[in-house]
Amino acid sequence: MDVHPDRHEVVVPVRRDPRGRSGPTRGQAVGAGWRRTSRGFYVPATVDPSLPEQRIVEAGVLVPAYGGVTGWAALRWSGAAWFDGTRPGGVGPRPVSIAVTHDEIRPQPGVAVSSERLPPHDLTVVDGLPVTTSVRSLTFEMRYAPDDRRAVVAMDMAAHADLVSIDEAGDYTATWLNGWTGVPRCRRALTLADENSWSPRETLFRLHWVLDAELPPPLCNVPIFDRSGQHVGTPDLLDAEAGLVGEYDGRLHLADDRRSQDLDRESRFRSLGLEYVTMVAGDLRDPLATIVPRVVGAHRRARSAAEGARPWTIDPPAWWTPTRTVAQRRALDGAERERLLRRRGG
Repeated sequence: MDVHPDRHEVVVPVRRDPRGRSGPTRGQAVGAGWRRTSRGFYVPATVDPSLPEQRIVEAGVLVPAYGGVTGWAALRWSGAAWFDGTRPGGVGPRPVSIAVTHDEIRPQPGVAVSSERLPPHDLTVVDGLPVTTSVRSLTFEMRYAPDDRRAVVAMDMAAHADLVSIDEAGDYTATWLNGWTGVPRCRRALTLADENSWSPRETLFRLHWVLDAELPPPLCNVPIFDRSGQHVGTPDLLDAEAGLVGEYDGRLHLADDRRSQDLDRESRFRSLGLEYVTMVAGDLRDPLATIVPRVVGAHRRARSAAEGARPWTIDPPAWWTPTRTVAQRRALDGAERERLLRRRGG
């Protein structure tokens, strides 16, 4: 397997070489200078095995002539950075899944094998690595997610990377996956997904808002403007009808400069009459006791007003480039996309 030279962060495993040129000799392979990645393959011992991309290529060399890496690993390799290959809460690594048609790969640590039907149109190559297409990889991830909410997170984060739109995932599911394992979960998740969530925890916040607090679905990362057309801010969540802003504050928000910016932004929103509610990481330990009543209380305090009477609007001025959907973002030119990535920190 020859990965693209731009993938300088990875080292492709090699087989032993009696001459010690293309790989370690038998003696070197059992020494301290090399690490065995799987049966018959080795990398130098200095190679970091925790890097997601390295784990992916270490599994990727096992892909047979007809097959491909799938699920989270294929999405990560294709550019979806939020798929980091860890279990919910970051507790331990997940295996790299490989889609094949028969049992060509023997079970081994760090690798899971899927033998579901695999038509040729579901296979492709990205930077030298054989993978399943993004829509196949995503729907695999959704079908085998531990629960519906994690399936929604998968859809949202694939859309965040502009790899798959909700319509594309829905069309693929309806056309190719009838009767497959996990399809009901996939279908339910698609009804709850949003193409403009910027992180997994933003998505979980939205799902607590909708499923647990039983409030109307908020808009994700929609820009708010004052009546003169100035951009006030882009909150994680917004119930425009109620006038309620929701923000998730992770570790990055604890830094002094970032915290100051957050407080300034909250002040700007409140000055326009918007109510404000914040979720933090600790809330996820017991959301029904923390963030859910907090959201319900903030919604009760929020002062709804007719659209024309508000000092704010979500209708963008003519100079603003909308980026709320996968289709809109795919249409951006290079400079516009760079500005978008800076704005959402990804």
